[in-house]
Amino acid sequence: MNEIVDPHQYDSWNEMARNIAYLGWVIAILIILYHVVRLLTMSDAKSKYDYINKSEIRTLWIAAVILVIGCCFYANANIVELSPLWIFVRGFTTFAMGMIVALIIQNLLKFYYPFFIEKRLKVLRYKPRVSPKTGKAMKLLSEEEEDAYLDEGMQAEENVFSIDYDVWKDEETGYVKIERYSGHLHALQCPECNYQTFKVVREEILKNPSPVEEGELLKHYQCGYCGYKAKKTVTLKISGKFEESSAATV
Repeated sequence: MNEIVDPHQYDSWNEMARNIAYLGWVIAILIILYHVVRLLTMSDAKSKYDYINKSEIRTLWIAAVILVIGCCFYANANIVELSPLWIFVRGFTTFAMGMIVALIIQNLLKFYYPFFIEKRLKVLRYKPRVSPKTGKAMKLLSEEEEDAYLDEGMQAEENVFSIDYDVWKDEETGYVKIERYSGHLHALQCPECNYQTFKVVREEILKNPSPVEEGELLKHYQCGYCGYKAKKTVTLKISGKFEESSAATV
């Protein structure tokens, strides 16, 4: 004789799973909204640059993980019959689908999204700064002009490309604003796989520059996606200028 299954047997679980799913979706949306509102309320371009550069991808990834977890609970919020076999099948299927979706999102954020974020960062970095003294746009000094406002340590950092400085000057009042950026923080487009995952992993000075002789710096690049490697020789000058030779594949 077949056992009669109570269709309401798992109502409490189904309701709890739906509530967890809704809560996860709300939290994910709130995280995104917080990120958007924080960006909109930042008036300083450098502060916005640093926040996007440091937090945006991580924030989107956290929100995506919470969203996927919510979807996994929602997918299991309609149970009418359950057995040990069904527990295994549903659990395995849900976990596998959740991991696949999470992996797709992770790859999009890691290998595709940087193209979009890099364009926004460039716009923010070179957006004219406004002088607090006059309220007028300031001038971004050239590499030669900015050296007069950088101390020897700052110039040394620029010479080995570990740090890059932008110097903005209010020509009317002489007010100067110096902004600090990582010299090779952002990856380039890989010549092999075309993802923006080609970045400097190591630098070595082959010869220090002197007032009468140029120096040499060897930059080692590696793609974080396909593993493609290359080297570039950079000519160093005391003034901080440099010239790069063509890349040599390892």
